[in-house]
Amino acid sequence: MTTIKQKLDQPQLEMLAASLAAAAPNAAVVSLQGDLGAGKTTFARAFLRALGVEGAVKSPTYTIVEPYEVSVNGRSLAVRHLDLYRLSDAEELEYLGVRDEIGQALFLIEWLSALGEHQGGFQVDLSVDLLSVPSHPELRYVELTGHTFKAMRWLDCLS
Repeated sequence: MTTIKQKLDQPQLEMLAASLAAAAPNAAVVSLQGDLGAGKTTFARAFLRALGVEGAVKSPTYTIVEPYEVSVNGRSLAVRHLDLYRLSDAEELEYLGVRDEIGQALFLIEWLSALGEHQGGFQVDLSVDLLSVPSHPELRYVELTGHTFKAMRWLDCLS
């Protein structure tokens, strides 16, 4: 397991997301964790923008999932941005059809913890934990943890 800890302002957080997007694998599960307002959606938006998503990058708070198809360096990449805050049961994922794409798409998932310990069948490759800094509201503590070999290699892009 590889862990990187930093204290960042919003522009630095967006640069971090863009750096990770530039080295993104074709398929992975990224868990975005933190309190309300900690920067999960900000991170996801910067990540998606760096992949070339144009137009509105909507928060999936009400839609649960926002799908994106992008082309990065000549390769097609399916990206799914999920916000599971409103789900009460992992079975609700069945109706969304996202489980069929595990291993074939890159998932940015906010509030994966809402599904409980089994996490709806998702094996997390990379965790991005965001925590507000009480004495400096413009800053976030950011902890990146690579749980798989793929994610540890991915984090090497930050060296």
